[in-house]
Amino acid sequence: MDRRQKKTREAIFKAFTELLAEKNYNQIAVQEIIDAADIGRTTFYAHFETKDYLLKALCEKLFGHIIDTAMGSPHGHYHYSCKYSADSVFLHLLKHLQESDRNILELLSSQNNEIFLRYFKSNLKKLIITQYADKGLLNKSSLPEDFLINHIASSFVETVYWWLSRKMKETPEEITEYFLGTIEPILN
Repeated sequence: MDRRQKKTREAIFKAFTELLAEKNYNQIAVQEIIDAADIGRTTFYAHFETKDYLLKALCEKLFGHIIDTAMGSPHGHYHYSCKYSADSVFLHLLKHLQESDRNILELLSSQNNEIFLRYFKSNLKKLIITQYADKGLLNKSSLPEDFLINHIASSFVETVYWWLSRKMKETPEEITEYFLGTIEPILN
């Protein structure tokens, strides 16, 4: 992707996230995104087939960064705060949710969050596979691996919901500790 395409894509993401901060996902029209990004309709559709694909790309952008980091690609802030621990992938994600991804928190807590939850859980499962299944950490259980992956992803989503319902009073480190405390018995 050339520099101009990246700049256009970032303008679309920025417009979309600003709209998400103001209104519900289902209330946002593609035309609003186009207007806010100051691009043409053809340009929008050259990058994204639908608004759902835009949402998917937004999720993949967040999770791609975290997965890349978990796999060892350098991303500065992660190295110092998380020390490459497999478990810290959840801490890294929680920090992103707390610090810079308010739109994702709003999507998670909205009433019409089915599409986002599908992408969120799908990407969580990828993280769990790279950090647990691929390292043989799920083999210790007599339960099927795909069941454990789904259970851990679902538990993490519920943990984030709980955290949101409490207005994020706890730190990401505390939430990570709580979450790991619930899944570690499954893994041991």
